[in-house]
Amino acid sequence: MQATFHWLRIETFCYATEKEDLVSDTFRQIAGTDEFQIDISESEHGNQMLILQHMITKQRDMDALFARLGKDLMQNFLDDMENRIDEDCVFYTRLDKQKAVQGIYAVAHHGDVISITGKVASNPAKKEVAMRNMTEFLQKIIGQAAE
Repeated sequence: MQATFHWLRIETFCYATEKEDLVSDTFRQIAGTDEFQIDISESEHGNQMLILQHMITKQRDMDALFARLGKDLMQNFLDDMENRIDEDCVFYTRLDKQKAVQGIYAVAHHGDVISITGKVASNPAKKEVAMRNMTEFLQKIIGQAAE
């Protein structure tokens, strides 16, 4: 099977008011690796914050990431595909970071998130093709979860 994405990026912020080890552990669980980049920045209020980021380029790691998120979330992505992929064939989702810390993966409707962004492989590079490829990928992940 061809690659689903050219790349996937997972990113979150750890604010001064949050427990760094808790956010890092949650990020590690989602990313599936201990090898991620941590940058130090400053929040809008002048407090130190960390930016955690990981890039995925291997298909098996992409499959594993989506499988970890669970079939309910995959179904949510399928149901909302039109809003998840833009005209540049980029997939977007934002997970609720506070729920993720509890091991619950759900789409966020606020700003405290773990974002997952990826360039969907599609030839030709059209939103409709990207949506079709992403739908096949998600259905495959859901099918594997059911086995």
